[in-house]
Amino acid sequence: MGQKEEVKNLVAAKSETAVTLAKQIWKFAELAYKETQSAAAMVDAIQKEGFTVDLGIADIPTAFTATYKCGSGKPVMGFLAEYDALDGLSQEAAKAEQCPIEPGGSGHGCGHNLLGSGAWLAAVATKDYLVKNNLDGTVILFGCPAEEGAGSKQFIARAGYFDNVDFAYTWHPAYLNRVSSRSSVAIMGANFIFDGIASHAGGAPHLGRSALDACELMNVGVNYLREHMIDEARVHYAYSDAGGTAPNVVQAHAVIKYEVRAPKVKQMKELFTRVTDIAKGAALMTGTKMKYEIAMAFSDYTPNKTLAVVMDECLKEFGAPEWSEGDYKLASDMLRSYPKQTQLTVFEDLAEIFGDEDLEKIMRRPLDSTVHPFDPKDNRYESGSTDVGDVGYATPTVELNVATACLGNVGHTWQNTAFSCSPIGFKGMIRAAEVMTLAAIRTMEQPELIEKAKKELLKKNGGKYVCPLPDYIQPPIETY
Repeated sequence: MGQKEEVKNLVAAKSETAVTLAKQIWKFAELAYKETQSAAAMVDAIQKEGFTVDLGIADIPTAFTATYKCGSGKPVMGFLAEYDALDGLSQEAAKAEQCPIEPGGSGHGCGHNLLGSGAWLAAVATKDYLVKNNLDGTVILFGCPAEEGAGSKQFIARAGYFDNVDFAYTWHPAYLNRVSSRSSVAIMGANFIFDGIASHAGGAPHLGRSALDACELMNVGVNYLREHMIDEARVHYAYSDAGGTAPNVVQAHAVIKYEVRAPKVKQMKELFTRVTDIAKGAALMTGTKMKYEIAMAFSDYTPNKTLAVVMDECLKEFGAPEWSEGDYKLASDMLRSYPKQTQLTVFEDLAEIFGDEDLEKIMRRPLDSTVHPFDPKDNRYESGSTDVGDVGYATPTVELNVATACLGNVGHTWQNTAFSCSPIGFKGMIRAAEVMTLAAIRTMEQPELIEKAKKELLKKNGGKYVCPLPDYIQPPIETY
């Protein structure tokens, strides 16, 4: 039996458990830092496979490590699991019309139920391979909550949990099958808190100092800043406390939340400093006091290209998931459920990937049936952010994409929630586990490759991981 076939059999032996786990977590649909049932389900399932669990790592109750050591324990291989959901995306499974299970409730609109269960499956299959072949090595499944919130991996990395890990593999549900060389951007978010003086807005406005005015002036200043920052940067904001609902009271307290993004951590920190300077100016103009509380920060993610080649080769060996006619029908129905303008935008984006001449044919069966090759020269940035970037600054890390939804699927939508508990989603999850397992085995067999990957990391991080968050910032368990 060849290595690929052996991996396929090992994954198949535990696939039913992984699908059950994915369904459980999908049903729980727990938000960031509140994934109590989801984490417990993963812990229970991994303990039954003989792993030793350390729950509540890095001062996060729903974060954990699950470890299985064979022989000398070297090399140490990590798999990253996520299991948090998103607010407002409740939806019935595998249904192509909007039907929330609980109106306004949460749902797995980013497929983290599949992500976590797929990582679980890869960790277990890799362990089974070590045991069956009497090989040395350590497999660690990292339970990483709150990726959709303030994150957890940066806190886990800061606490040193990745220091002795030789490499880490993960995946993310997508609509393409690929190992992308593109990077995600760094992000930092903070609450800007303004305090002024309340007063009668009609009778004694001169005695008031408006915190709301300060927020408004901060917005004006940041809008002028937008012209003078790099094209790849982003600045977002939202009011979390506008100071009340009475217009005849000068608002004495207001809070506005800002997030800044940029391709590199250094660029992100520089931009954040400029935003805080604007906040200081707004406070000065309005006679108010300002303080800010950093709520989150992720480093930029760039795949370790040495290991990305291994993952890409394994993906090519397994190929795309094998779709049925029922899968194609669900994908087609789901694609048509998007608004017309969204569909047009999707078609334009897909034309750039597949070419105009094949687009009509592809749209009749809108599931990715190909493997898009890794292109190490594609150094562009995606505008999203992920705390996987922090793992990538601590140990060589690669993230795989496997199709779990229709071509052009829009993330963070009810459609994505429906796909996350469908045959399409489960097939993609199992294929991802197969690829990650084979990649881990191929990597552990080549010590020189691991050393090469570590040298690549050394050029990136200068020899150590530096958390983008100040040391005093703790996981915002109750406050995010």
